[in-house]
Amino acid sequence: AFLLRFLSTLSTTLLPFAYAFAADIQMPPRPPSIVLTIAGSDSGGGAGIQADLKAIHTISEGKCHGCSAITCLTAQNSCGVTSVHSPPVEFLRSQLLAVEEDLYPSAVKIGMLGTKELADEVGSWLRKLKENGEKRAPFVVCDPVMITTSGHKLVDDTAKVAMIEKVFPYADLVTPNKFEAEELLGKTLCTPQDVEDGARAILAMGPRAVIIKGGHSLSEGNNKVVESEETNASVGYAQDYLLLSDESAAEGKPVKDKARLCDGSRGVWIRNDRYDSAHTHGTGCTLSSAIASAWAMGQRERDAVGSAKGGENIGALCAMRLVDACCVAKAYVNAGIARGVQLGKGPGPVVHTGFPDSYKNFPTIELSASSTSMSSFPAMQSYHSAKSSSSSAPALGRILPIVDTVEWIEQLVSTPGIEDVQLRFKDTTDYDVILDRIKRSSALCQSAGVRLWINDYWKAAVEAGGCFGIHLGQEDLASCVDAGGLDLIRDAGLAFGVSTHSYSELCAALGVHPSYISLGPVFSTQSKDVKFDPQGLETVRQWRSLIPPTIPLIAIGGIGNADVAKVVRGAGAECSAVIGAVTKADDVKKAVADLNAAME
Repeated sequence: AFLLRFLSTLSTTLLPFAYAFAADIQMPPRPPSIVLTIAGSDSGGGAGIQADLKAIHTISEGKCHGCSAITCLTAQNSCGVTSVHSPPVEFLRSQLLAVEEDLYPSAVKIGMLGTKELADEVGSWLRKLKENGEKRAPFVVCDPVMITTSGHKLVDDTAKVAMIEKVFPYADLVTPNKFEAEELLGKTLCTPQDVEDGARAILAMGPRAVIIKGGHSLSEGNNKVVESEETNASVGYAQDYLLLSDESAAEGKPVKDKARLCDGSRGVWIRNDRYDSAHTHGTGCTLSSAIASAWAMGQRERDAVGSAKGGENIGALCAMRLVDACCVAKAYVNAGIARGVQLGKGPGPVVHTGFPDSYKNFPTIELSASSTSMSSFPAMQSYHSAKSSSSSAPALGRILPIVDTVEWIEQLVSTPGIEDVQLRFKDTTDYDVILDRIKRSSALCQSAGVRLWINDYWKAAVEAGGCFGIHLGQEDLASCVDAGGLDLIRDAGLAFGVSTHSYSELCAALGVHPSYISLGPVFSTQSKDVKFDPQGLETVRQWRSLIPPTIPLIAIGGIGNADVAKVVRGAGAECSAVIGAVTKADDVKKAVADLNAAME
């Protein structure tokens, strides 16, 4: 028993340092994922394959390599297109075969297919790859380039029909803008409900998912829109509506029979504030290529995990599925629009930056397209911010012990240095038992001036009264929203924390304006059945940059002692949620003091 405990302690202590110093170890390089763009050439360099290749290489930061097959050549600059030349179909076929035979793609982005013959050729090639059982078919993103920003048609009806019939059935995602969606549907999109209905109709055309881009407001180029609160609410935002088939949404879902707000089969509104900028040339090409690249980055990591290829096994990257890729790509495009400048006489192109690294551009997942006035939950500030802040918001403690008995609550509230404690329930689902434990724990915490957080059981916490806050995981967050629970929690004046494990879950958490956000598991843990791989310290750093500084970040998972907590603090977390570091300590008071000192 002593040996087992020693080995467990040793692994808990050393594993974080392995993460911390892994970057210094020279590992054999892994080849990047191949991302192929099948699109037209823009001689002005702002859109088409020129934008695609820049997006592939910059968002992936070397994790993807871009290849191309050119469908048409354009003579254009920032003022417009002056000439278009389409190479013979046979030449497109030669390009596709050349890439397939030597540089088999992990993901494919399809852009402008100006003729029926080109669409037929690409469709035949995709069908061959999808039906070939020897290799995994590439992930396919189709940007149905049909309408210019000013509303002019670029392809005739025969090309449009061929694309729908021959390409859409093999597409994992299609990415029309407002005008292109209207062309596909043969109707005008006037309201957010029209967009949602239109997405369902496009999904029925054969692709596994559709995202109707929101770069154009619903009133743009449309004289039929009647002003309403619902429509006006969407004007200040660039928000895309993403809808996945049930089959597509199930891929990578952590708990198959439980929904999350970020599950695309529910329909997802992905929102950024709208920039008042004319320099948006190439945003559609860039978004679709960035989505394909982000997905390929995730697949590259999943392929490497458990193999001899040296996979980093980073949870958020391994979890990069379609909704995550759309969220990351939207942040990438938003950052590019923010930095856009005029290069010629006309509008400038979107700027190509790196992988998203700022909360200013990271999107939210909203409950509806018209949600504008959702109140934030009671604000918290970190212990470190409170030192120099004039805010009256309560300061979250440096550590958050998580325990599952009233007896542990009683011991901790009398322990110096404990400011917050979370109660969870592992041995019962009986509502009356849970309610009784919450009431007794609440009385203990109130008498000691310690804040009590309740894990998952928000209804019992609201009914019991006297609690400070509620913490929910992503599945419980979705069921809470569906039951109207957020308003009840907010009306009760309770603070609210949310767990996150992936980029889309982070967007969903940001969309409900929580008091804090947690990330985990940072390291391997045996405290619960975790559906995500360890995040590592680099993800902690990344999360801190993607979350507004006004929202504290809590790290959880594998933080077994003060040495580990110190490393986590160095990565940017303001609070460490701990379990065994306290409950398994020989001296609880000393463990708490050491943990607080480490998180200073």
